[in-house]
Amino acid sequence: MIVLIFVLLFTVCVATKIYFKLITGWCKSQTCLKGKTALVTGPTSGIGYHTALDFAKRGARVILGCLNQTEGEWTRSRIIGETGNENVEVKLIDLNSFDSIRAFAKEINDTEERLDILVNNAGVIGFGNRRTKDDCLYVMQVNYFGPFLLTHLLIELLKKSKGSRIVNVSSLVAATVYDLDLTKLNTYPGLDHKLYARSKFCVQLFTIELAKKLRSTDITTYSVHPGIVRTNLFENVYGLGKIIILLGLFFFKTSEEGAQTTIHCAVCKGIEKLSGEHFVDCNKVSPYKSTTNLELSRKLWKVTTEIVQLKSEEIRL
Repeated sequence: MIVLIFVLLFTVCVATKIYFKLITGWCKSQTCLKGKTALVTGPTSGIGYHTALDFAKRGARVILGCLNQTEGEWTRSRIIGETGNENVEVKLIDLNSFDSIRAFAKEINDTEERLDILVNNAGVIGFGNRRTKDDCLYVMQVNYFGPFLLTHLLIELLKKSKGSRIVNVSSLVAATVYDLDLTKLNTYPGLDHKLYARSKFCVQLFTIELAKKLRSTDITTYSVHPGIVRTNLFENVYGLGKIIILLGLFFFKTSEEGAQTTIHCAVCKGIEKLSGEHFVDCNKVSPYKSTTNLELSRKLWKVTTEIVQLKSEEIRL
């Protein structure tokens, strides 16, 4: 009986793994990015690394928005070694500091002639009630407030490049948020996964509202769910996080697989009319019911501009 149960469990596991492999979407676009500039936050590992690597393979100038100089230089060397593309730069940005984001954006605006692709990839989970020096929840600032501010500060540079794109990495867990209290965006809900879900829900609402505000331009924007990926995202989650990592060694997507939908939305031709939509496995999916409240996305935008202390001269949308 024990042997039979073991065989059954093994069969189920293998079948599940095969199923996940079969439904994994791959970016099939052959778009060349020579002469283009792409910026990726959180590029030193996981999805961000494979996104930046792909852009470099396509010939783009790649800016690595890194938290740590040493890790950034190591990543740069690795990408150059794998692609032969030496047009890769490391720039420091700390998304849990609005001052750092502003300094980073100023440097990019002052030194770069164009920006064709902005990928807001960096994300964290598992920091509980930890707050930043801006008095925001750490997870909310890195995952949402920071990218919101960065996008605003780089929008004029994006406008200079014909057909530029903004890709925001969200998550399927956004669908679990049904009631977003805008007065409690920076209030810890008591559970890390709920806070993470809130941040990714906000990312999707941000993308939807951003698309509306960019209608008069040729900039397009997309949110993506990369899938459940074997990355270091869960390392700061205690207990359950370690179990998740172990399960991920077998079931979850590789980082390269997880990067495909981000890459697809950044380079695939013909999806411009889908600006503001959500993508999974390189395909547009129906919006999560909770993200269809357009009034909520408008109100969230207004509240967020106040939280990030957006100055009048920084508002370009």
